[in-house]
Amino acid sequence: MLVIGVDVGAATAKAAVVRDGEFVGSAVMPTGDNVIRAAEAIAEQAVISAGYKMADVDYVVSTGYARHYVKFADKAVSEIICHAKGANYMLPAVRTIIDIGGQDSKVIHVRENGTVADFIMNDKCAAGTGRFLEVMAGVLNTTIDQMGAISLTSNKPSTITSTCTIFAETECVSLRAEGTPREDMISGLHKAVARRVYLMGQNVGYRGDVAFTGGVAQNNGLVKHLTDCLNMQIVVPEKPQIMGALGAALLYANTSIGKDVKK
Repeated sequence: MLVIGVDVGAATAKAAVVRDGEFVGSAVMPTGDNVIRAAEAIAEQAVISAGYKMADVDYVVSTGYARHYVKFADKAVSEIICHAKGANYMLPAVRTIIDIGGQDSKVIHVRENGTVADFIMNDKCAAGTGRFLEVMAGVLNTTIDQMGAISLTSNKPSTITSTCTIFAETECVSLRAEGTPREDMISGLHKAVARRVYLMGQNVGYRGDVAFTGGVAQNNGLVKHLTDCLNMQIVVPEKPQIMGALGAALLYANTSIGKDVKK
């Protein structure tokens, strides 16, 4: 059975392909201004990467904030459940997942079988999200892709007292006027985000091995500060962005419901 998981997020669209319970391909692209078109395009890219065609697909599961707009999906599932399932498949020893995406951040406690035991989520403001870092990158004349490497060159991270986008921007403008090195400001921003997420996750607890997923997990500057906050090692999967899409596909990969629905 061939199943696609499609995760349409605020910043990126992801898809993962599972064949008879085994992960066989994936793709990632910017969501852009049309979530329906992005979902269709990313599904096709992922299927091609796995060596198949859309006509070969038995079942499609959507997740992410725009999951209900994926009109060709057979099922829509919460991203919390999907992230837990996907991370558990890739990293079976992990019991805590920190996921930071474009518009939200979450900490999930996952059981041994990949189901969710508990979670907490911030989706009400940009604080502690990829969008926050993206805005700050613009203020500091860099890109979000470059921030991690720049951050790691800092010897004295600035103190950023707010993770509110507007207030943090004001702080950075003031620090810049004082001649503060850019790398110190960026490192300070990463430290502020890491502390915000760490404190949020204390309501769930950090049990067992900890994985960092989502697009922001590719930022090694933030990984460093999260590691410092937790005082424990954090594992970043090889493809941290696709955990939700992978989990969505895995939830239905070992059933016959896809073929039944298609027929």
